[in-house]
Amino acid sequence: MKVEAAVISEFGKPFEVKSLEMAAPSEDEVLVRLVAVGICHSDIACQHGAFAPPLPIVLGHEGAGIVEAVGANVTHVKRGDHVILSYASCGACAVCDDGKPQYCLEFGLRNFKGYRPNREPTYHDDGGEKVWGGFFGQSSFATFALSTARNTVKVARHHYLEALGPLGCGLQTGAGTVLNTLKPQAGDSLVVFGVGTVGMAAMMAGVASDCGTVVAVDVHDGRLELAKELGATHTVRGDAEDLMKQLKAILPDGATFSVDTSGKPSSIKAAIDVLAQRGTCAVLAVAPGVEVTIMPSMLLAGRKIIGVTEGDADPQEFIPRMIELHEAGKFPFDRLITYYGLDEINEAIADMRSGKSIKPILRMPH
Repeated sequence: MKVEAAVISEFGKPFEVKSLEMAAPSEDEVLVRLVAVGICHSDIACQHGAFAPPLPIVLGHEGAGIVEAVGANVTHVKRGDHVILSYASCGACAVCDDGKPQYCLEFGLRNFKGYRPNREPTYHDDGGEKVWGGFFGQSSFATFALSTARNTVKVARHHYLEALGPLGCGLQTGAGTVLNTLKPQAGDSLVVFGVGTVGMAAMMAGVASDCGTVVAVDVHDGRLELAKELGATHTVRGDAEDLMKQLKAILPDGATFSVDTSGKPSSIKAAIDVLAQRGTCAVLAVAPGVEVTIMPSMLLAGRKIIGVTEGDADPQEFIPRMIELHEAGKFPFDRLITYYGLDEINEAIADMRSGKSIKPILRMPH
């Protein structure tokens, strides 16, 4: 079938929207007519060569849409169902069996390699040449996607389906880190370094958990203003020369929890230094080759540094939970969204990188 898709043919170059021929779904796949898709920093990183997938390729991994068809082995969704697409996992390894699909032993294979589980390409161009897909088990920068049963999450019919795609990755990563991993209690304190989509989700989850002090740290004033509107008790410029002095003034005894979403060494170091005794720092993004120097004495007071993938979340369980929080008024992620057309993908990415847009979402031209 013919689809329109944003394609990367050379690392570091802009996306090009092209007409492609998509393969038919296999017995284990779901054909989804995409309504909209969020843009995530992982898409931008891959655009510039991260994960080294084959080229040309269709990226995108925060899709929301409606099921068009299912393979013979897919039973939990049917034609007409509203679905959110998340990360892929095998469902058969020891880690998946332990209920931790975000650490699936085949995570890299199923999310970054650029092909479907059957090792076949997803598309061909007008000349019959292969165009790769299967990014995060979906490649949703397109009007249609082929997903798998495990990364296709059925949700109730929503009039705002086009806003739900980011629940599959960015929002899940931030909110899940706080709600599933850190699990703050009422009165605890939380400092979030970097309040883009992931950090803002973590911050809103801290507010929803009744943290007494929630501090947002960022270099964009617009993001800090929005963080304040969404419940942050304090905001601090991340590039302030007296950053640690300001944080210590807010939290003289240190923070119960901190989250770094920037991956920058100085930010990670600050997220560790701000901790109280027995505090925990969650690191969610690390650039290749980044090193951070810490004093071992920092850890002797019971402090912990942990890494978290996809918010320690099983999307089949956690995506509905986030929707419930949103509908209860406790997770207003819609405040982060700016909409663009599929053909405006490069503008949307530029706005995201500049800080003009926190969570760009591409509406499909159906």
